[in-house]
Amino acid sequence: MNARIVILGAGESGVGAAVLAQKKGFDVFVSDFSSIKPEYKKTLDEHEIEWEEGTHTEEKILNADEIVKSPGIPDNAPVIRKITGKMIPVISEIEFAGRYTDSKMICITGSNGKTTTTMLTYHILKNAGLDAGLAGNVGSSLALQVAENPHPYYVVELSSFQLDNMYDFKADVAVLLNITPDHLDRYHYNFQEYAASKFRIVRNQTTDDAFIFWNDDPAIKEGIGKFHPKATLYPFSESPGPGVKGYVRNGNIVMETLKGIYIMDRDLLSLKGTHNMYNSLASGIAAKVMDIRDEKIRASLSDFCGVEHRLEMVTRVKGVDYINDSKATNVNSCWYALQSVNTPLVLILGGTDKGNDYSEIEPLVRKKVRALIFLGVDNSRLHAFFDGKVSQIEDAISMEEAVDKAYKVAVKGDTVLLSPCCASFDLFKNYEDRGEQFKTCVRNL
Repeated sequence: MNARIVILGAGESGVGAAVLAQKKGFDVFVSDFSSIKPEYKKTLDEHEIEWEEGTHTEEKILNADEIVKSPGIPDNAPVIRKITGKMIPVISEIEFAGRYTDSKMICITGSNGKTTTTMLTYHILKNAGLDAGLAGNVGSSLALQVAENPHPYYVVELSSFQLDNMYDFKADVAVLLNITPDHLDRYHYNFQEYAASKFRIVRNQTTDDAFIFWNDDPAIKEGIGKFHPKATLYPFSESPGPGVKGYVRNGNIVMETLKGIYIMDRDLLSLKGTHNMYNSLASGIAAKVMDIRDEKIRASLSDFCGVEHRLEMVTRVKGVDYINDSKATNVNSCWYALQSVNTPLVLILGGTDKGNDYSEIEPLVRKKVRALIFLGVDNSRLHAFFDGKVSQIEDAISMEEAVDKAYKVAVKGDTVLLSPCCASFDLFKNYEDRGEQFKTCVRNL
């Protein structure tokens, strides 16, 4: 009798895992407590995979030999508690896919910058002529690609939720950009627990593998002392220092690897700002470790266009710039955005608060922000922190209202910045929907 795999969640990762599981001969059942998108139903039906939506039928789930869980489902969900109570193993789609491929895995995580770094690394590999797949939080399901469109290389963006249910998977090149408080509601409001989750990216690595990380992050330094990564270490920093392999010197970025030293004029980087310099260093080191030629790295770091919803310039209206940073779903992301803009600001904040500590951005808000617009169903925590610190504060319960109020407040030379610090689920489907609505409203001004 075939082993039974139950997939919880029928989004991109779940459907991909289901297709791979069926291809490998498992008895497969897919269950989603929400509704399933029509395109995913179509895929499941085409592969004759049994599925359900709007419920979890326990007798069909609790007889599984193994569960593949969507990263969006928390461990305290009732169905997960029952599964763990029955000692049924729970893994992620990435862990499952990794069993069926020997491809090189370049894996990227961090609280901020991981999508930009993932897309930039993928851009370099593709420009160098490598047959690479893009997976994880961006691109297509890794499992689906392994099942139907395999590549010898994968660039994989990994969230802490995906890393939590990975055990035997190994990254050939692991990148850890930074660790700042985020998603603490999923980690018992314990930063150490969240940081340990991020460090799972070095799990199973050997001395033949590479670990690329930001050298100046205290949480990363502490984690290295605690977890003792076995991989070859490639720390990067803005300044040269003992053991640092990526840095800036005399206006050049320098990357030192076992494959040689690469030097490039910093001004040639297409992505501007300190945080993007770190992203470029991480991607460049990863490419150099992969033995990609210097001229290909230089060309790709010079012509990369950036990521939608991340410090995305929308347009200028009556001398006011409008920037879409909807992807800034935590406080540290917003800090980077505030740091990168050099004009007076009208800042749109708010959404689903994840236990945020806004003190990190307070100095920049006091220095740069003329007006705050709180966009959310419940803005009480924002008011509690910011009231009295900025002269003008407005509330909005729709994107149209927020943009309209920003338009009335902003004067020529200002920047209106959507950098919410919060998740989007109170008013929007996701951060992409929030960003698209912002862009539409701005273009309609």
